[in-house]
Amino acid sequence: MLSLATYSDIARAQLKAPRSRRYGTLTRIVGLTLEAKGVSAAVGSICRILKPDDEYVDAQVVGFESGSLFLMPLWQATGLSAGCRVYVHKETDTALVGDGLLGRVVDAMGEPLDNLPPITGGRAMGLGGSTPNPMERQPIDQVLDVGVRALNALLTIGCGQRIGLIAGSGVGKSVLLGMLTKFTAADVVVIGLVGERGREVKEFIENTLGADGLRKAVVVAAPADESPLLRIRATQLAHLYAEHFRAEGKNVLLLMDSLSRVAHAQREIGLAVGEPPTAKGYPPSVFSLLPKLIERSGTGRAGEGTITAMYTLLAEGDDLNDPIVDIARASLDGQVVLSRTLADAAHYPAIDLMGSISRLMPIIADQDHQNLANNLRRLWTLYQQNQDLINVGAYEPGSNPDLDRAIVVRGEMENFLRQPMDEQVTVETSIAQLQECLSHG
Repeated sequence: MLSLATYSDIARAQLKAPRSRRYGTLTRIVGLTLEAKGVSAAVGSICRILKPDDEYVDAQVVGFESGSLFLMPLWQATGLSAGCRVYVHKETDTALVGDGLLGRVVDAMGEPLDNLPPITGGRAMGLGGSTPNPMERQPIDQVLDVGVRALNALLTIGCGQRIGLIAGSGVGKSVLLGMLTKFTAADVVVIGLVGERGREVKEFIENTLGADGLRKAVVVAAPADESPLLRIRATQLAHLYAEHFRAEGKNVLLLMDSLSRVAHAQREIGLAVGEPPTAKGYPPSVFSLLPKLIERSGTGRAGEGTITAMYTLLAEGDDLNDPIVDIARASLDGQVVLSRTLADAAHYPAIDLMGSISRLMPIIADQDHQNLANNLRRLWTLYQQNQDLINVGAYEPGSNPDLDRAIVVRGEMENFLRQPMDEQVTVETSIAQLQECLSHG
């Protein structure tokens, strides 16, 4: 008879032994959706589909129904046919994180795009990350110097704040992002280029970021021609990298360009698996995904650093009531709106003060600074609202003392709000120049 110890050894060996691989069969392909039977896997798992030519296609489980798995390929599904064998490749989707990421440009799978050696070391973490308990988050009480005069003085940003950059096409969004990347006083910069034009990746790295900026940055790129799953994965990967550096006590700047393209990717996935369309064709999963992503950024627990996040939002047709812009604004701590009117007048950065706000400025800026900022915003808004009357000569000087003052300091205000893309202005200098601007007249 076998002893208890022997039985114990056999049991442990059985637990350690690899499980036998179970194969299913590919039964249908409709649009972006693949259907497989005979295999079971959780949503989010990665399955591998074997092609007749001994190649394979990896696909992610996005749903199931009545014994069928719904998959979506990570890459092109060419060469697949009914009867191809399917098996579970990875039950959970993970990625490697570590300090070796600094200075690198990677794709949605974490593989190098910069023709440098593979990234080694680090540890594997789930893409879902871990959002801190709200009661464990540290307060936002420190000003972040972003190097842009209008933001430092009038829309002051705190370390750990989440800001939306709302803009149409061609109004200087990329230039402003480049200024933030180069000038912001952050330990690490994580940049997610999701759903944008492929040529912009190299241009942004070489012309905007530069060699010096890249040394403390990680760039995750998933251009518009990538599958929607890879675009979503790139977004999750960028947040995971930022969370890693935050856990190390670093202050991280996370730039996501753009959150609207992430919503478009999720719309493709949701509609492909049968979700009902709602506003502008967006399925309910889109309005669930965006707040989850945004909440991953922000301040960390005691002893951890912060993630200051800037999410770009595309106002299609300059429509600020776009449903994606609306849902993002509800979850963010403020927004910076870029104006086409200002951009057409060569006023850069084209920040529309009337539509922009930092909800944390009253907390992190002292009262004197707030009074100066409110004074300029009031005068600028007053002038903009009456500009047509002034231009046609319908306004009589003396009718409104505040408007009279706004007309006097209009030139100084415009000079204050303008800033060349290669000029860096600190918080202290921004406040001093703001005070000087308002002292005229």
